[in-house]
Amino acid sequence: MSGHSKWSSIKHKKGAADAKRGQLFSKLARAIIVAAREGGADPDANLALANAVQKARDNSMPKDNIERAIARGSGAAGDGQAYEQVTYEGYGPGGVALLVEALTDNRNRTAAEIRHLFAKHEGNLGAAGAVAWLFERKGIALVDADSVDEDELMLAAVDGGAEDVTREGSSFQVTSAPEDLPTVREALEQAGIPLESAELTMVPKTTISIDDEAAARKLLRLLDALEESDDVQDVYGNFDIAESLMEAVAP
Repeated sequence: MSGHSKWSSIKHKKGAADAKRGQLFSKLARAIIVAAREGGADPDANLALANAVQKARDNSMPKDNIERAIARGSGAAGDGQAYEQVTYEGYGPGGVALLVEALTDNRNRTAAEIRHLFAKHEGNLGAAGAVAWLFERKGIALVDADSVDEDELMLAAVDGGAEDVTREGSSFQVTSAPEDLPTVREALEQAGIPLESAELTMVPKTTISIDDEAAARKLLRLLDALEESDDVQDVYGNFDIAESLMEAVAP
């Protein structure tokens, strides 16, 4: 499992994200608005919108909020606020490559904030293309290893078109091509397999192991600071930290 996915899963289990649900809903709505604006208001014909809506549902975003965001993005609500997608690349403590995806209505403001956060937490913001080549887009579904039989999971995942199933700590990770994620998710749900999460993510091709607690804290503080920015949608890193160490430093 990628370090980012593992860290997000641990924080979710500890309820660390619950106190920031309002900010989370704002980010989810923004993603829906952009997807609807760029690809239309029909999730069946717009994969990006379907994924954004499903992520909102997974995080218990109210149906009315989702529908309003779609209406805003499609222009039906008469809201002309425009967001643009921007990606920032850099390095965190320990030389870990970080990829930051943002949606912003003010590129200069967002760039200044991201640069400040990297500098504050002993990282370095790089130029476009600095680390993007180290990642590839994948669909990732996480399943609690104690909740499922591995053979049953493997069969359902293969039926859904998954590329791989691996055991990572206390979870199984089901990997698929981005366009196959909805099919894989449906196959797992129809098999009665409960999901911890299922989303599109950037998976590192190689990872850097972080074994020292102080170094792990520094890196994860930067990750959290970036994710707390209102404009940042997702942060990805090519780090690998043992699950036990992540749990020890989790808030």
